[in-house]
Formats: sequence, C-alpha cells, structure tokens
Amino acid sequence: MKRSPILGAYAVAYLLFLYGPILILPLFAFNDSRIVAFPLSGFTTQWFGEMWADANLRKALGNSLIIALSTATISTALGIFAARSSVRYRWPGKAVVMGMIMVPLVLPEMIVAMALLVVLLTIGVPLSIFTIILGHVLICMPFAVAILTSAFQSLDKSLEEAALDLGETQISTFQLIVLPLVMPGILSAFLITFTISIDEFIIANFLGKGDPILSVYIFGQFRFPAKVPSMLALGTLLVLFSICMLAIAEYFRRRGIAKTGGKDSGGFL
Repeated sequence: MKRSPILGAYAVAYLLFLYGPILILPLFAFNDSRIVAFPLSGFTTQWFGEMWADANLRKALGNSLIIALSTATISTALGIFAARSSVRYRWPGKAVVMGMIMVPLVLPEMIVAMALLVVLLTIGVPLSIFTIILGHVLICMPFAVAILTSAFQSLDKSLEEAALDLGETQISTFQLIVLPLVMPGILSAFLITFTISIDEFIIANFLGKGDPILSVYIFGQFRFPAKVPSMLALGTLLVLFSICMLAIAEYFRRRGIAKTGGKDSGGFL
C-alpha cells in the first residue's frame, strides 16, 4: 500500500500537539528557575525536594490514594458482577441496565458532578471523602465493565461446562476455573480505574469539603507563581506513574486475552 506523505505529516503534527506539552513538563521540572520560560537556566532537583517537604501536599496525596484504592476496589468488584451477568446470563431489561451503566462515559463530568451534588445535599449526606468515592465509582464503573466484559467474552464456556460435569458447583467453578482465567482482566480494570480516580478533578472539586485532594490541591497551587516549579515536578512524577500504570494494565489485558485463546482487537497502548 502506498504511503501518503500528507497523512504522515498530519500524524506527526497531531502527536506533537497532543504530547508536546507533556514532553516539555520535565524540562521545567528540572530547570533552575522559578520562571517557566525559555531559555532554560540550568539543571536542578530542588523542586522535587520542595515538593516533598510540603505537608499539605503529602496529606492531599494520602487522601487521593485512599479515594483511588477504594474507588478501584469497588468499581472492579461491581464490574465483575455486571460483566459476568451480562455475558453469561439472560434476564429482563439487561440491555437497558447495561446501557445505563455505560452512560457516564458519554455524559459531561460537569453535569454528573452537579447532579450528584444536588442529590447528596437534598438527602442530607454531608460532603466528604466518602462522597468523592461515590462519584468516582460512578464514572469508573463503565471502564471496569468494558474491560471485564471483554475478559469474560474471551473465556471458553466449555471449561465451565466440563467443571460442572465433573461435579463442581457454580460457586466452586467460578472460584477455581473462571476467576483465575479472568484475573488479568480484573487486575487491568483495577489499575485503569485507580489511575482515572487519582487523576480526576471535577467530581473531587464538587463533592469534596475541607480535606485536600491531590488534583484539587494542584489546581489551587497554580495561583501562586512560587509554587509552580514544585507542581511541575509533581506533574512529572504523576505522568511517569500514569504511564507505568497503563502499561501494566495493558500487559495484564493482553495476557488475559492470550491466556483464554482470544484475539486482541486493540487496547490502551
């Protein structure tokens, strides 16, 4: 097939526009100047030390880890039930229910956050880390369900039938046969939802109260020019962390597909 130089140039320009700012981020994180501008002044790791010395930042990071771990655990657990029932069983209204689960993928997060805020205040639920977790579970569930549905669809049903024929119960078959085979998909869903939760800003900003959250804290610190270099250092670490998490998730996703004998139709990387 003949290659088009115009399409190639467009692809390069698109990638530079998309990832250029991320590639520039570490340059200023190691730049020996509080002013974010070219030319660079020199090399320093001062901003990383200044970042870690910030007690409020460490507290915000701790709160975000609690939220992300809770969100990933709940979203993955609920996603297992939803994906399993969607792939394996027939029940009235399945299409409608599964469609409603996936709706947050297409709804603007601003609308979801405002709706959740109104509902929670109306029923008298105080805003806290718990309400942020509720919001994050709502927006992370579709991602978990999509990944786990693919994992369950790749599973050979004859393996379950053989286990049942040999005297295993539905529960023991799920524990001994199904769960180990879809475990890469479960780990992939957990890592993806964890990454989405720890990076999420809008819901955390709307549903939080008082307790510092990492994404909200970073946004607030950009009002102070002296804090910008340390926030760029933190951003560099978060980018590396997100890339590692996504790479691990993609590895487990592909491993799961290969383990069940399915075909890879594309993924995150």
